[in-house]
Amino acid sequence: MKKSGLLATLFLALILSSCVVLSKKKYQTLLSQKDSLAMGWDAAKVKVLSLEEERSSLRADTASLHGKIANLNGQLEGLNSNYASLRNKSSSEINKLSADLNLLAIDLKKREARLLEVEEVLRKRDEATNALKEKLQKALLGFQESGLTVEIKNGKVYVSLTDKLLFDTGSIVIDDKGKQALQQLANVLNTQPEINISVEGHTDNQKVNNLGQIKDNWDLSVLRATSVVRYLTELQTVSPERLTATGKGQFQPIALGTSTEIRSKNRRIEIVLSPKLDELYNLIK
Repeated sequence: MKKSGLLATLFLALILSSCVVLSKKKYQTLLSQKDSLAMGWDAAKVKVLSLEEERSSLRADTASLHGKIANLNGQLEGLNSNYASLRNKSSSEINKLSADLNLLAIDLKKREARLLEVEEVLRKRDEATNALKEKLQKALLGFQESGLTVEIKNGKVYVSLTDKLLFDTGSIVIDDKGKQALQQLANVLNTQPEINISVEGHTDNQKVNNLGQIKDNWDLSVLRATSVVRYLTELQTVSPERLTATGKGQFQPIALGTSTEIRSKNRRIEIVLSPKLDELYNLIK
């Protein structure tokens, strides 16, 4: 608990020493919004995983039920062919078998309808994600030679910007070229209000030296992420309720190694765009 308090105090001090001074009330509000968004996103991921697992289970159950129905139909056909000679002995068995077959058919119909419903929602999610990726690639085409990439991973769109596109070495102030890229990104985001946005700061594994208020790679990654969030919300009017800023330090590298090229790839801002999951929530309930 003491360590958390110390980290919170340090974070507040860093925020107060940056170019934009936040009131204590606004700082606490931002922290609450960040925690709420993080908790909501974690819950969403759990629910999406649950839905994916349910889809797999439904597919397996459907295949099993088809097999059972085929087997029961075969049994019923055999019983019917001998019905005349076995009427007294087999009538109760035939009735039970027919009832079981009807119940299985009803259950199969329900499961198939559920499977189609789940697959349609997931199809719409993937369709929307692909459309968003295409829009972003077109809007940001002029910056791709400067180290910007757009790709889809795990149903989310990742816009990755190398630090040289946004910041000078060791700086947390966005340069002019970086502002141009973020402006184009914001133009797309403001037409997609159903998209949640997470801004992640990443560094290489070299220790930070002689950067004043920036003590280590954690500081650098967090402050760069919050610089991007401030630019998007304060200058490009992206709704702050949609954004979360996080710092990953050097602990989620794109590539392993110590070469200049690899370190350059690892120093980046990743803007992760995720569709809201209300439809999926409703299916799970």
